[in-house]
Amino acid sequence: MFIREAVVTDIPAMHRIRMAVKENVLTNPLAVQESDYIPYLMKEGAAWVCEDSDQIMGFAIVDVDAGEVWALFVDPDFEGKGIGSGLHDTMVVAYFAAGQTELILGTEPGTRAEAFYRHKGWDQTGQKSNGEIIFKMQRKDLHLSS
Repeated sequence: MFIREAVVTDIPAMHRIRMAVKENVLTNPLAVQESDYIPYLMKEGAAWVCEDSDQIMGFAIVDVDAGEVWALFVDPDFEGKGIGSGLHDTMVVAYFAAGQTELILGTEPGTRAEAFYRHKGWDQTGQKSNGEIIFKMQRKDLHLSS
């Protein structure tokens, strides 16, 4: 199992995972289309996938221009194997190594994702109008934990 930068040909597998998740499910499945991933892989962001034997098991995307995590999802069949943690750590290290100072994200309250981000050292800074918790991490506060 290894993590590498995502390429456009990974998009169908990434989208399949996004549609298969059990938490942070899209209320409107049409809200995110495969074409929505392209700008993040081509110019506005950075993306990584975790794969083993040519099977993508999870992915992470950060919108560098907005300073926001756009996605961090693991295929439900591969949860609990450290994939999310590895993708998270790769993402934040690369993001902050590029000179950025702050990163934000939103996630549903009361989920494993909320607990995961708290465990990873993210600070809750507010709540979006849709009820999602807003988390922030600053480069100076970066610490990687298992």
